[in-house]
Amino acid sequence: MGVGEIAGLVAAIAFAVLAGFMIYPLIRLGKLFDQIAATVKESGDHAIPALDEGVTTVKQVNKSLEDVNKISAAASTTANNVGALTDLYGSFLGKPVIKIASAAYALKSTAASFLAEGKPAAKQEEK
Repeated sequence: MGVGEIAGLVAAIAFAVLAGFMIYPLIRLGKLFDQIAATVKESGDHAIPALDEGVTTVKQVNKSLEDVNKISAAASTTANNVGALTDLYGSFLGKPVIKIASAAYALKSTAASFLAEGKPAAKQEEK
């Protein structure tokens, strides 16, 4: 056996020892990749039902919002109708009541001024 063959044998043994030391980290790395794959699969299995529940929740919220929109539209219509009814009563009853009140005030003012003119004249005749 020559020096070259012994050097080759030492290099082969060193390479085998190095490969032996590298096997353990590679096996651990393979197990880590297996665990990562299992975690990703479980996450996907849990994410899909969660997304389905989220979609269902959004649909229910949209339905509730549609109901709220219908209620607010009905409330707006009711408020407009009450306003129109108030205007109708105001124009139908308000104007005649104002006319009657102004006529009564005019009658009262006229009677008061007529009576006020009569009193001083009566007081002057007595003196």
